[in-house]
Amino acid sequence: MGELVLIRHGETEWSRSGRHTSYTDLPLTGHGEAQARSLAPLLASRDVVRVLTSPLRRARHTAELAGLDDTGIDPDLVEWDYGGYEGVTTPDIHRERPGWDLWTDGVVPGPEGHPGETAQQVGDRADRVLARVDAALADGDGGDVVLVAHAHFLRVLTARRLGLPPADGALFQLATGTVSGLGSEHGRHVLTAWNRLP
Repeated sequence: MGELVLIRHGETEWSRSGRHTSYTDLPLTGHGEAQARSLAPLLASRDVVRVLTSPLRRARHTAELAGLDDTGIDPDLVEWDYGGYEGVTTPDIHRERPGWDLWTDGVVPGPEGHPGETAQQVGDRADRVLARVDAALADGDGGDVVLVAHAHFLRVLTARRLGLPPADGALFQLATGTVSGLGSEHGRHVLTAWNRLP
């Protein structure tokens, strides 16, 4: 069976400045585009049978620049909905809520259509994605499935793949423009690579 390959999109202005970015559809910076292009050699030797991306352009553009063709859009791959914390940095939130932690405290409601999500709600989306991934891996003749998405979502998905609760995604720091891998050993899901830079 192939591996599940995770790619966090390249840098945006908000990821560089530490602003929470979920539904705001920002482009990659020049550096983010260079990060995405540099992923191509890491992916070239893989037998990729399926590529799914978040619908947001920072993920789609990263996939394109990394040389990933024939991508499908999966709405469940969007970033954690930060609600009222969209565009706000953690230090700014701490001024009003000292000790606040996204993973345990959640977010406040945002504008209409963006009530925010809990870790469990993000975990439910991740579980749906993993069910589709498992189907693609089973049908893929040993090839890999690649997901191009966002940091917090991919961290939750990793926790779920490893049998951990969604909030344990806090244990997996993930930088922009990186490749990570999840495979299996002795019938158990394992990390095969994490936060790999070209």
